[in-house]
Amino acid sequence: MLDDPKEPLVSVRDLKMHFPIYKGLFRRRAGEVKAVDGVSFDVMEGETLGLVGESGCGKSTCGRAVLRLYDITSGAISIDGKEIGNTAQSKLRTMRPTMQMVFQDPQASLNPRMTVEAIIKEPLDEHTKLSEKEKRDKVGELMDAVGLNRKFAKRYPHAFSGGQRQRIGIARALALNPKFIVCDEPIAALDVSIQAQVVNLLEDLQEQFGLTYLFISHDLSMVRHIATRVAVMYLGKIVELAPREALYADPLHPYTQALLSAVPEPDPSLASRTERIILKGDVPSPSNPPEGCNFCTRCPAVMDICKRIEPDYREVKPGHFTACHLYNDPNDTAEFTAGHEAKKSTNKERVT
Repeated sequence: MLDDPKEPLVSVRDLKMHFPIYKGLFRRRAGEVKAVDGVSFDVMEGETLGLVGESGCGKSTCGRAVLRLYDITSGAISIDGKEIGNTAQSKLRTMRPTMQMVFQDPQASLNPRMTVEAIIKEPLDEHTKLSEKEKRDKVGELMDAVGLNRKFAKRYPHAFSGGQRQRIGIARALALNPKFIVCDEPIAALDVSIQAQVVNLLEDLQEQFGLTYLFISHDLSMVRHIATRVAVMYLGKIVELAPREALYADPLHPYTQALLSAVPEPDPSLASRTERIILKGDVPSPSNPPEGCNFCTRCPAVMDICKRIEPDYREVKPGHFTACHLYNDPNDTAEFTAGHEAKKSTNKERVT
């Protein structure tokens, strides 16, 4: 880890990524899918920010938008002190070595017609002026760093297992010595035993190279293991962001409580006493989100104001942010505590 973890390396403010919907013979614009709708967060230098939420909430889109793999709808993105939110794609080329990505599917993200050496060497070909010998030496060092045998450099991706392919993708991401890496569900397509190896590898590389991660996942147990802080997304918005232990020990937002209650408990004696929150209904369409709070259609603690006014995203405890009308007056400690305890006691159902 780096010595000063309090300096933001990545700063995102009011990021929006809306995809247009076209209908009819003349392809007129009939609306838009609000995949990411006003997201703000910082990623401190040397830390791992976990981004969690159910499928379709906008996690992967958010990660790709932060790296400007998409032209964003609006918002500000700053990486290593440089604003890139509105920078043209052609001018972003010189910044690509600073920010890299590890993709979800290692099979789909590797070119089947290229050898491992060629795959890892490609960023060096594009962005450096190293000699061929220097590039081969660098490829060998990267393969050593991610636990791959150098003798396999001339093999093709199909000859490797899923975990080995993901290591190839990680080596490629490290080729240009980046500061910031977006890990887009890097363990989702892997067996459980291999998942632990890849996560341990990411932690070791972070320690070795001083990397900063945005770790996107729906595996809350793994996020608890690797993340420094955790952000929870629902329908394109961040509903809660807090240090890891604070979030898992005392989640504030009703959606976070429901999400954490669904995490399997390996201890049978504890599992039998686990209180589960069962959410009713389906997730609204991101092309037509509800008025007010996005979660109001499923929230067990919904109030009338939730259906009319969107809650502010605010800091209700030191370093603990949430967007919920239950915490609209965090300065009144007694009211805040009473409301939180009442909500916790009324929002849960026991699964029998």
